[in-house]
Amino acid sequence: MTTTYSPAERAAQARAAEAQLAADGIDGVVFGWVDNAGLTRVKSVPRTQLEHAAEYGVGAVPCFDVSLVDDSFTTAPASTGPVGDLRLVPDLDRLTPLAAQPGWAWAPADRYTQDGTPHPGCQRSFARQVTEAVEQRGLSVRAGIEVEWVAADAAGTPATVAPAFGMNRFIEHSDYLREVLRALTAQGLTVLQLHPEYAAGQFEVSVAAEGPVEAADTAMLVRHTVRAVSARHGLRVSYAPVFAEGSIGNGGHLHLSLWRQGHNLGHGGPGRHGLHPEAEQFLAGVLAELPALLALGAPSVSSYLRLVPSRFAGAYRCWGLENREAALRLITGSAAGQANAELKCFDAAANPYLEIGGVLAAGLAGLDAGLPLPPETPSDPAALASAERLPATLPEAIDAYEKSELLRQALGSELYETVLAVRRAEAELFSMHTDADVVEAVRWRW
Repeated sequence: MTTTYSPAERAAQARAAEAQLAADGIDGVVFGWVDNAGLTRVKSVPRTQLEHAAEYGVGAVPCFDVSLVDDSFTTAPASTGPVGDLRLVPDLDRLTPLAAQPGWAWAPADRYTQDGTPHPGCQRSFARQVTEAVEQRGLSVRAGIEVEWVAADAAGTPATVAPAFGMNRFIEHSDYLREVLRALTAQGLTVLQLHPEYAAGQFEVSVAAEGPVEAADTAMLVRHTVRAVSARHGLRVSYAPVFAEGSIGNGGHLHLSLWRQGHNLGHGGPGRHGLHPEAEQFLAGVLAELPALLALGAPSVSSYLRLVPSRFAGAYRCWGLENREAALRLITGSAAGQANAELKCFDAAANPYLEIGGVLAAGLAGLDAGLPLPPETPSDPAALASAERLPATLPEAIDAYEKSELLRQALGSELYETVLAVRRAEAELFSMHTDADVVEAVRWRW
């Protein structure tokens, strides 16, 4: 769990870190946060300014709360346009020298108001608050987000068209993938899998599970690292939900497991496939809220070009053991600690802090209400007349989000309304575009 420090404690932490950074040859530190359109924004300081930045923060304009994927802006009830300022405060517990960007280190940032209170629109603070609510119930969550990407040459042509999951693709880019593996490992991450994926030029990496806020941080660090390694190999990277119209897209699958006193509640219980009652209720809460959660986890117009049946995207509101067409795939694993649930309907256009916080809030609501887990879907839901499609467009997801009192309360009015404003504005932005136009417009934005 991320610890909150006082300004004086942060300054002391920074002084200790600066000496090590100097010894490591680090000249500057990048502070990153993710906006409501899912874009990572950054500011940086010289290493010698780290203490001041840690104690007082670095200025950041609040208008990025209402920025869209094309860098235009909308408005929301709490937005102040060009007026005002926030403070970016780095979390030095996650300070990481960047293996593929020599001389630079990175840290995720929380956003504070000028008077030192957490900014109500800070998505990372929201994820932390919901995580603390989980812990207050004597529970904990382990999470991880898969990272899929398409690597392409300077002209935008996929770097390989070799067979999906094929050794040919791996051989063609073995030096590139080895450097990705080395860079992630050098940054202290435990890589579980690294392999070629289905679409042309597509690859995937997954890392070890950790706490919810930490998992969101790590997802961003992995994406930054893959992009930096790719640049060193003359490759461009796209995390967009769809790289080419009509193809399987880039997912951002969220894996979760619920724990109590060191025991995984997805294993060894009396319920279906070993689920404990608390795990069943938690997952039932997520399924109940899933249409609204898509506004957080599949937030782009392009998300719904990926979220279609028969593309392993999880387009149906159901769950099943190892069912890759269900939105919620249950994974028992080969050992007790590996049991988890995978949300397949999310993608990398999402702000990971928003999606994780929203999912935890929905799971807690399921626990509080004692919701029963619906019947399992053991086959391809596309072949079942009774299968329920998730929203098929961003406006449909927005409609579900607007009806969600649960998310309104969990996010708080300012963050809830700001997310809503951004989603509405992006739906309008692309309302007259063809699918091909949408793909082209956002291919390189994430």
